[in-house]
Amino acid sequence: MRIVLATRNAGKIAELRRILSGFEIVGLEEFPEIGDVKETGLTFAENALLKAHAVAQQSGLPAVADDSGLCVDALNGMPGVFSARWSGTHGDDKANLNLLLAQISDVPDEHRGGSFVCAAALALPSGVERVVEGVLPGTVIGAPRGSNGFGYDPIFVPEGDARTTAELTADEKDAISHRGRAFRALSPIVAELL
Repeated sequence: MRIVLATRNAGKIAELRRILSGFEIVGLEEFPEIGDVKETGLTFAENALLKAHAVAQQSGLPAVADDSGLCVDALNGMPGVFSARWSGTHGDDKANLNLLLAQISDVPDEHRGGSFVCAAALALPSGVERVVEGVLPGTVIGAPRGSNGFGYDPIFVPEGDARTTAELTADEKDAISHRGRAFRALSPIVAELL
């Protein structure tokens, strides 16, 4: 069974193909006629469901979508759902990361807690939907380290580790990541419904 992953983000597609290895995952690159879905929700779950439903309806196939981001305690949970466009331009990872670091530059290390959060949603063309959430708690550090991953990975140290998520191997990151946790929780639901 083919499942459309509602993204054109190559890093996310590769990551989710590894996590959902039991399914044939195709990205939106195979559906150029499907436009971007506006993320107008105020929660990760709302945005994930918006994208999954839009892609399921337009493709006629089951669709999986996620919305994820970094929630920083010292910023009252922001950038949260605005993580990918925190600096004003969607997907400018470097600008987003630099703005976040500037905003917490005076925050002491002991108050730099936060978490990566991911809502993963499945929508069928019939309208059936399911959504689950995965969370990875940790700390935001003051300067980027590592070259793996994307987004805020170079400044986030998972709880219980000394390395950033950008310093982890793909397999190590998949095993603990917010996205990995959410999609592993979604996987049996996908299997049951399909």
